[in-house]
Amino acid sequence: MSRALRLAVFDVDGTLVDSQHHINASMQLAYADLGLESPSLAQVRGIVGLSLPQAMRQLSPDLSQEQNAGLVAAYKATFKSKREGGGSAPLYAGIGEMLDGLEADDHLLLGVATGNSRRGLDAVVETHGLMSKFITMQVADNHPSKPHPSMLLAALSETGVEAENAVMIGDTTFDMEMGVAAGMKCIGVSWGYHEVADLRAAGAGWIVDDAAALTALLNGFWD
Repeated sequence: MSRALRLAVFDVDGTLVDSQHHINASMQLAYADLGLESPSLAQVRGIVGLSLPQAMRQLSPDLSQEQNAGLVAAYKATFKSKREGGGSAPLYAGIGEMLDGLEADDHLLLGVATGNSRRGLDAVVETHGLMSKFITMQVADNHPSKPHPSMLLAALSETGVEAENAVMIGDTTFDMEMGVAAGMKCIGVSWGYHEVADLRAAGAGWIVDDAAALTALLNGFWD
């Protein structure tokens, strides 16, 4: 009997890409552009992974809808400027090699689910030469914000993989909660934005500390 297809879905910021400096700087500048008091770095870390409108609402719940939209636009413009200025956020150590190895497994499909826009995700994967590695790429343009499971349900539908044969990999509680809601297993990475204890509480069944450990875990995950 042939092996069933498996699916590993990755978050992007804080999981594959070390975008912390870009996100923090862009957030501070966006608030400054609107003459608003900037959130703390800890507050910004807490919202990474959400769609931008939801993130701004969580950071500044008393702002009007117009102000929220202004913050989103200012953040996007600042982040885009940084990216186009040659400051692309790097992959975390070992991530490129990990994806190369996982891609070689004919029974494992790879995907991403991110709070980024399609344009933002395309820029990241093109910069790092990753476009060919992912068979499904779910973005905030077409779905409710994490932790709603819509992105993962779409990934499962596109690939034809059953939820029991799929895993969500991310660095935030939103990733873990999304995976649980979709009926998938969840792996938390310790190098991103949220604390390990919070990842476990949100549904992470495994925690890994580097790309090599994640590779080893995934290679034997369904054995």
